[in-house]
Amino acid sequence: MPLLSSSAHRPAAFLFNGHLQTIVPSTLRRVPEVQYQRERLELPDGDFVDMDWSLAGREPARRLCIVSHGLEGDSGRPYVRGMAHALNQAGFDALAWNYRGCGGEPNRLLRAYHLGDTGDLAAVIKHAIEAKNYSEIYLTGFSAGGNVTLKYLGEDAAQVPPQVRRAAVFSVPTDLKASSHHIGRWQNQVYLRRFMVSLRNKMREKAVQLPGQIDLTNLEALRNFPQFDERYTAPMHGFASADAYYEHAASGQYLAGIRVPTLLVNALNDPFLPPSCYPRSTAAASPYFFLETPAAGGHVGFAEGVPSGNYYSERRAVDFFTRAVPG
Repeated sequence: MPLLSSSAHRPAAFLFNGHLQTIVPSTLRRVPEVQYQRERLELPDGDFVDMDWSLAGREPARRLCIVSHGLEGDSGRPYVRGMAHALNQAGFDALAWNYRGCGGEPNRLLRAYHLGDTGDLAAVIKHAIEAKNYSEIYLTGFSAGGNVTLKYLGEDAAQVPPQVRRAAVFSVPTDLKASSHHIGRWQNQVYLRRFMVSLRNKMREKAVQLPGQIDLTNLEALRNFPQFDERYTAPMHGFASADAYYEHAASGQYLAGIRVPTLLVNALNDPFLPPSCYPRSTAAASPYFFLETPAAGGHVGFAEGVPSGNYYSERRAVDFFTRAVPG
């Protein structure tokens, strides 16, 4: 039964709560140099995503890991670069892809990305197999990127290419509706405000790019995810309401459909995650879905020493991908 009873993660002593374990790695970490090579992937609907490749050697390796970043993140975030570096050190090529509008240039269409959009991830995987000839594909993702990865694997397992071997994701809000309200608690305002500033700026940029298609009335009054998603995310992506979007996009309902070994690591002190984001019963019933719940780690944290030192998420992903028997 892949409900893991223990975790090897031990946080640094000076990171003594979930907030420090979240904030310090995000703000103070310095990652060894990762040499990205950018490639633009044109999508069938006329839009694009920018992909950043980091090769383990001079020639492409046989194994590739695709890294999916978090909400309003990009391939330059320390946790993405750190994972790419760890994968390269283990002999994997890494592909850190940027969601629509996250690669430093606005995407072309009115729509952007959302937490249930698996089509773009599928296009990236297809490109890696057909254009780059990788015979083994591994997936990892953080927070929002973890949700997209889990949903992709479970919503239609028959469509997942056989080259996709394993996945490991971290700090994933598998229940999006509950998570969208949980992050609005007073103790999480420092995170919420940062997200909202970025999201509101994206809407202003989009309004300039596509005149007359974005209504910015009372934009500043939108203070949380449900308000923003009701006003913008849902209608821009074809959903009737924020609740309809959350219901469609939440990965929790798809976990039982996963058919490749997949690890979810959610720290119990993650300030972003409510109790419904620890799907223990699903893991207990599945031969493919592994759930690990370390006592500490914060949200996309998992530092095991000084901020620029070792990270459990990277060590754990490589271990899960390379171990003969997963777990």
